Amino acid sequence: MTTAPDRAREDVTFRESVPPLREWARTFVVGLFMGTADGVPGVSGGTIALIAGVYERLIAAITAVTPGRLLDGARALTPLDGGPSLDRAAAVLEEVDGWFLLALVAGVGTAVVAVGQVVEYADEHAPVLLFGLFFGLIGASAAVLLREVSVRTVPEAVAVLAGIAVAFVASGYSESALGSGGTPVVFLAGAVAVSAMILPGLSGSLILVILGQYTFMYGRLGAFIDGLVAVVTDRTLAGLVGPAADVATFVLGGLAGLFTISRVIRRAIDANREVTFAFLVALVIGALRAPVATLNGPDYDVAWTTGTTGAFAGAALVGVIVVLVLDWYAVDIDLDGL
Repeated sequence: MTTAPDRAREDVTFRESVPPLREWARTFVVGLFMGTADGVPGVSGGTIALIAGVYERLIAAITAVTPGRLLDGARALTPLDGGPSLDRAAAVLEEVDGWFLLALVAGVGTAVVAVGQVVEYADEHAPVLLFGLFFGLIGASAAVLLREVSVRTVPEAVAVLAGIAVAFVASGYSESALGSGGTPVVFLAGAVAVSAMILPGLSGSLILVILGQYTFMYGRLGAFIDGLVAVVTDRTLAGLVGPAADVATFVLGGLAGLFTISRVIRRAIDANREVTFAFLVALVIGALRAPVATLNGPDYDVAWTTGTTGAFAGAALVGVIVVLVLDWYAVDIDLDGL
């Protein structure tokens, strides 16, 4: 499933369109790695897609998904236009490389849920180590990405300064300003974070950290899962409704972001690739403030003793090593090919 179909076949049957199990499994595993990467700030799922050789296919598939095709697919499964037809639905799936997207999204979603459980535990029991790891991941990612950006013109220099300033200021004040700011904030966080997930070098989780929504959203995801368990075991919806609303809002924001913000970013890259990437890489540099600012915030109020500073630095070193190992195996990010 890592190879895109040569063309969409309008006469394909549903059974013919279903890929072999091995291709499903291969794409699902790629999704697992992408979701794990996007679950932690500083490591990009887009970079993992590049390493796995599916990045161009992913972008083509996302671009092919349009409201019109979604409507066509939904209509094929309703009594309209001659009744439900799996074959007509399969034709739409062929047009958008839908089986590939479904397997990839399933892998990403599974990994994000698993990472969320680890993050929740670490946030409660070892926040200094958690955010120290994030600091190392972000810092090393910034260093790696800087190799791909050359600042040779005034617009590029302005983009770098603007990116650093935006991320630095937002990292210090967004959590107190936005907090758990309700539906609009959650929707916006989903839209921006999911859009960032498809860009090599820029992590969706990093955007959540900058916006001060990272631990909040993983907390809501954990509460949603606990609510689902309660529905099955205790047959009660009391703990599910609130978290489910936040998770659904985030997902809807992510879908909206894929159809809007991600396309704006792609057009900006097409219009001026160097300036756009200079700004995006600068966001990563400015976000180095976020882990420290979070630990200094009211939720943690860490006392920076020799012990906590050493633990933070040690965890940061682990993060640096993780990124450097990934970079060792990664293909070079060719800006002209994106």
